[in-house]
Amino acid sequence: MKVLIADDEKLARLRLKSLLNELNEDIQIVAEAENGRVALQKWQQTGADILLLDIRMPDMDGLDVARELARTQSPPAIIFTTAYDEHALQAFDANAVDYLLKPIRKDRLLNALQKAQVFNRAKWDRLMQWLPERPVRSHLCVQVQADLHLIPVKDIVFFQADQKYVIIKTLQKAYLLDESLKALEDEFSGLFIRIHRNALVSLLHIEELEKKPDGQLLVKCQGTDESLVVSRRLAAKVRTCFKEFKRNKAPLR
Repeated sequence: MKVLIADDEKLARLRLKSLLNELNEDIQIVAEAENGRVALQKWQQTGADILLLDIRMPDMDGLDVARELARTQSPPAIIFTTAYDEHALQAFDANAVDYLLKPIRKDRLLNALQKAQVFNRAKWDRLMQWLPERPVRSHLCVQVQADLHLIPVKDIVFFQADQKYVIIKTLQKAYLLDESLKALEDEFSGLFIRIHRNALVSLLHIEELEKKPDGQLLVKCQGTDESLVVSRRLAAKVRTCFKEFKRNKAPLR
């Protein structure tokens, strides 16, 4: 089995490597990662069967990594590693998800690896039901050729539907995201506003609203020459939300 170790503490990674090497099992340590973003990239590069995944890590924590992996066609098995109190993790057992409490014991690691070998899609589905909902993501994960990129939501100027994908537009670049515009609208309702059936614009990035002689409303965004058309049906709502956002100087909720 191919194993990827993800933990922001070097000593924790070294201990796991040492324990894995002591086990009399067919184990290949294919990569290490110091944060969630690197863990996703290394998993994509190595195709690891099992991730030993720390819950608390910078950039993306282990729970967010699990959410991103769940979107893939053939996700790996997950074993969470954590210093959390055991009582707080009883929900893991109820949902057939394994975890290792630090300091990790060799016999417990072996048992978790054996369970992980039958970590199937049904167990992934139960895991996703158990994981607590996030109010909003701080980053979006997109694939660019062979790499995974994390895009800070605060840097996104607008989302625009393009056939079965959504275009993410930042000031520097455009990316393709395999998510629906409706789901993004629901998740980021306090930060983005729908201006058209195919577009959401960041309230943080709107510079001004411009009304053309024919009555058509346009959105001009800071740092870009692009002007986005506001549908006539949504024009009044866009004006109201933009004025309230500017007045409050904070995202609408």
